[in-house]
Formats: sequence, structure tokens, C-alpha cells
Amino acid sequence: MSERSFVCLVLILVASVLGHGSPRIETDVLHYAATLEPDIVAKSVKGSVLIRFATTAPEVELDCGDLTIDAVRAAGAPLKFSVANRKLRVPLPSERRVREIEIDFHGTPRYGIRFFPDRQQVYTVFSTSQWMVCVDDPSDKATLTFKLILPASLTPIANGQLLSQRELPNNRRVSEWRQDTAIPTYIFGFAAGPFHVVKEKRRNVEFQYLATNFTQDQVRRIFRETPDMLDFFEDRAGVKYSEKTYTQVLAAGGVAQEMDSFTALRETYGEEVLKNEQDVWLGAHEFAHQWWGNMVTCRDWNHFWLNEGIANFMTAAYLEHRFGRAAYMREIDTYRANYEKVRAAGKDKSLVFPDWLNPTREDRTLVYDKGAYVVHLLREEMGERNFWNGLRLFTKRHFGKSVVTTDFIAAMEEAHGKSLKEFFAKWVYLK
Repeated sequence: MSERSFVCLVLILVASVLGHGSPRIETDVLHYAATLEPDIVAKSVKGSVLIRFATTAPEVELDCGDLTIDAVRAAGAPLKFSVANRKLRVPLPSERRVREIEIDFHGTPRYGIRFFPDRQQVYTVFSTSQWMVCVDDPSDKATLTFKLILPASLTPIANGQLLSQRELPNNRRVSEWRQDTAIPTYIFGFAAGPFHVVKEKRRNVEFQYLATNFTQDQVRRIFRETPDMLDFFEDRAGVKYSEKTYTQVLAAGGVAQEMDSFTALRETYGEEVLKNEQDVWLGAHEFAHQWWGNMVTCRDWNHFWLNEGIANFMTAAYLEHRFGRAAYMREIDTYRANYEKVRAAGKDKSLVFPDWLNPTREDRTLVYDKGAYVVHLLREEMGERNFWNGLRLFTKRHFGKSVVTTDFIAAMEEAHGKSLKEFFAKWVYLK
């Protein structure tokens, strides 16, 4: 996740907290079936989403950002609803535990989705509730079917497997994907533009590389390391990549955002790799999230370091694998130096944040860079065999699930064969 995406996360968190005059109604979303039509020129969206969920509460509460809610229905019958503080509340008419409601909406999102009319591009960035009604909680994972309506001249990508494409009037096309693995909504997303597509295959995974301002040969050079990253992360995780395709998109703007089964990367990343073939940090970091973040997901944002700190560390570990120990230590030294600046300023904190309502730039450094540095120190503490066995145990045990820091500690201690209490007290909890 990029710094700009992180800022969007902060805005969402603050808005979410301000909107909670009372605790969130407990809802477990099982499946979303969404149809969305973005207007790139107008920088707007309209669409509908059918949400299947389980709850014992008499009403459901959903996140809707600044979207306008046009209608809510159950089995075709209109339902009453209210919107306040970026929350949609719908009283439920029946006593059944599993329910479905359909919501029509439109809006001009300020963040969560970026439009580039001059480039005919659009892509999402983290905050799904800004462009589709959903539950923003990272622990509430669900499956998805997604229809995207766009000009027929554009090439789209979204989560999961592409099922079909069908031409519509007025030179439009509807594309439909199905995401069978339950994932958190913050990694729902799509991208579209006048991209050309380069494909290659590694065993059972098809790689797709989407770009506009690079030749096919340049695209292959930019993403030359991607298949090797797959092998490395699968080996260190002890878990195979969970999807059939992985797509990397070189897009306009300063984007660096992981989504399930694809990543949007800034175009300058491609330029950097063409100048220096070892400058693949960003591509490796976002690919690492397909394991640590997307599939092993922090239960709430207080444990966000489990997403970003581990992904940062695994990026350095990949550079070590590919380019040698010196490349690894350069990254670790950078993480350490960034962290020590924060500590010297008296702003060090527990990596398990007691309060993640208003995170600062220094907090971001702690989550990303201190988190990665601490994982490096843990590697030194445990030794190579025990450390990698522990990381594999943690990843395999919790793949597809939500985690907290004690889950990570338990797996590492089990692999180490003895307590790591003092290490985590010093470096994670600051006790």
C-alpha cells in the first residue's frame, strides 16, 4: 500500500469513528453481487449491490462513504432506510438469520477511486465503501461477483476470474468476474484504461501485465522478476498462491495498491526498473501482500503491522534471494534508520496500537519500517531454520483468516521451541 493510500485509510478511519455514536451492529457479510458503471469524464459512479449476510440484529448497518443511496430492496420489495455519518441503516423485515438486500447508489467519490479523463483511466484505491456500499471491517471477508460497465475501447481488470464480456448499446461493454475466495473488502477493486496486455505463464498461474506507455519488450523487462517472486513467496509462505491469475497494471498517477489477484503500480515504477533491473522493491512489496495482508489479514487496524511490516520484510528477503545479502542489508538499514529517527524524536510506540484513530506519518513509519526491522531482528534471534519454519507455520495456519499479534507470537514460539516473551515485550510492546 502506498503512502497516499495510507492517507486515504486515515481519512476513512477518522470518518468511521466520528460516525459511530453507538457500536456497529454485528453483521457477517457472506457475498456481494455488484454492478458498477463509472463515468471517467464526470468522475462519478452509479451502480447496485446485492448483499447476502448473516445477523441476529433487527437491522443492518453498512458503510456507504459519501454515496447517495437511491433505493433499498428485499426480494424486490422496497425497504425503509436511513443514512447518517457515512452509514446506511436498514431495518430488516424478517426473522431469518441469513438475508439479502439490494441497494442502488450513485455518487462522485472524493477518494477510494481515481479518475484520469485525459488518460481514459480509472482505478480503485483501498476504500471500497467510497464507490460501493459494503462493510469496511478488514475481518469481515466475503466472496464477490462483479460486473463493470465501461466504454468498449478500454481494457478492464478486477478481482477473481473473468467470466464473460458482453457488448452493450452506445459502444459500452459489461465484464463480469467471480471471486470465490472470501477476502476483505479493502482489496476489492478494479482498474481500466486503454491498456495493452502481455501474458506469460508459470506452472498454473497466468501473469498479465497491463500498460500504455511501454512497448511489449519493455513490459516484459519490467516484470521479468514476477515469476521468480511467485516461487520465492510460495516457498517462504509454505502456501501456494491462491488465484489462477496475477495481474500487474502500470497506471497513471502515484498509485501503489494491492488488491486481490492484481496490483496497480505507478508508471514511474516501470521507468525505474528499466533504468535499474534491481529496483523491483515496489513490485515485490505489493506481490508479497497476496500472502501477508490479503490472505493473512490483520483482524483490525491496531494490528496493521502484521500486513505492512511483514510485507516490507519479505520484500527485503526477496531482494536478498535475488541479488544477495548486501541488497537485503541495504533495505534493513533503511528500515532501521527510519525507525531510529522516530524513536529519537520520542515518538516510538507499541506496534500493537492501543489507538489507531488518528495515525501520524511517524505511526506509518513504525508500522511499515519498524515492523520490518523487528521481523529482521526476530530472524536473527531465532536463527534461519526456526524463523522460516515459524513464518510458514503462521502463514499456513492462518491463511484465509484474520489474525492478531498473539497469533504471530504463538507460531514463532512454537517453531522456536521456547519463549520469545522478552523479545516481543521489548520490540513490539515496549514493556
